[in-house]
Amino acid sequence: MPIKQFRYASDNLSYLVYDHSSALAIDAGAVDEILEFVSSKNLHLKYVLHTHEHPDHTSGTRDLCERSGARFLDQGHLLREKIVSLDTLSLQVFHTPGHTLDSVCFFLPGYLMTGDTLFNGTVGNCFSGDLRAFYQSIVFLMTFPPETVVYSGHDYVEYAMAFARLVEPDNPDIGPYLEGCNSNHVFSRLKDEQKVNPYLRFNTPEMIAILTSKGLPVQTEYNRWESVMQLG
Repeated sequence: MPIKQFRYASDNLSYLVYDHSSALAIDAGAVDEILEFVSSKNLHLKYVLHTHEHPDHTSGTRDLCERSGARFLDQGHLLREKIVSLDTLSLQVFHTPGHTLDSVCFFLPGYLMTGDTLFNGTVGNCFSGDLRAFYQSIVFLMTFPPETVVYSGHDYVEYAMAFARLVEPDNPDIGPYLEGCNSNHVFSRLKDEQKVNPYLRFNTPEMIAILTSKGLPVQTEYNRWESVMQLG
């Protein structure tokens, strides 16, 4: 697997994408651990990237760049170029505004690094204020292959599933989802998100029934998205 996950602070997650000789870091708060791994694999750290510019995702960038010689690629560069390449791997960049206006997700075949746009089991807060853009970003992410691994910016799984149970107490997929989670390697597959994540289930008959019972609008897909967001 060409991706290594690192935990820092209490629940933040950093990532290193690498091939046989080079690497790039995403939301690189776990500076010492990243440098130790890079050294152990004899890798050249070429780039440091952010999923968005919130301080908990950018805190390690300067230190990591100074200690490794890596080049920082800011959001403007990422949104212009759309591709970040190592020797044998190319990471696609997708603009996914909603959590923040500058939010991006990174895609490597089989893997999505979603920052605070899509968490394992929930979604980020809409700090941008643009709920329609957030909706469009989530709908776009749902088009990736069902087996795609979702790597997010935080480990909120326990909280997310407690909330999912409040919303859909009869959802039989929540238990197996939790049983498959591991705090030492936090991930899910997109197909499983669509089974348990309330914010991806706005088109399911079960969720529409719940929203209707609460008197929330369900006439259009966007109405249903807004209604699900009100539940949180």
